[in-house]
Amino acid sequence: MRQWRNRRRLSQLDLAIAAGVSPRHVSLVETGRSRPSADMVLRLATELDVPLRERNRLLVAAGFAPRYFERPFETPDMSAVHAAIVRVLGAHEPYPAVVFDRHWNIVMANRAAAQLLDTASAELRADPVNMVRLALSPEGLASSIVNFADVKNFFRLRLARQLARTGDPVIAALYNEFFGATPPEEGPGPDASEVVIPMLIRHRGHELRLFSTVTTFGTPQDVTLDEISLESYYPADKRSADVLNELAADRSGTAI
Repeated sequence: MRQWRNRRRLSQLDLAIAAGVSPRHVSLVETGRSRPSADMVLRLATELDVPLRERNRLLVAAGFAPRYFERPFETPDMSAVHAAIVRVLGAHEPYPAVVFDRHWNIVMANRAAAQLLDTASAELRADPVNMVRLALSPEGLASSIVNFADVKNFFRLRLARQLARTGDPVIAALYNEFFGATPPEEGPGPDASEVVIPMLIRHRGHELRLFSTVTTFGTPQDVTLDEISLESYYPADKRSADVLNELAADRSGTAI
């Protein structure tokens, strides 16, 4: 609990006020001199914006069973969510859209995205397909992205902030792979380029100008749903929209 509080740069008093408890109680919980209830663990974790996977670990450390399930998309319990995501991906055609997990591995993609990524090496397109490596590796899309420096910086910001929020060692390794030194616990501040990130990419003799939006589940109660994001790409001008429609007409059902 102390590690998460320090990561959020909060004092015991700050956390106590937010959670509606005394600073002394927060101190006793952190030092193990008081055994908190499961509800108290979750209350503190909520105020610290701890991911669901880590909330389960805090519960186990306090002597309680995990509260949040982690179910693959293929299970019957997830069938409605899976079907909804499939509909969203399909409805976004002819524009690209991908679903990726907490480590940026692509879980699902529509045909437009698969076609856009088919110039990457076979090795990078083998499971698990990692979105960061696809975009930034020379064997991926790096040589096709006209404004590669801007796109790389945008990924740096996103990874740094994710690492600051989660402390995930896999994200730390991914950051280090492309950007060298591990960033500080608090990622870089807001950047104007994040309002709308343009990506200019050469594909099949065309230059596409795209921007993206990211969608997450608002109130997930499942670890899997808490950790996935849907990134949808849109044409930033009419020419790009026309090209994407032309590519859709030529498609033969390619999928990741």
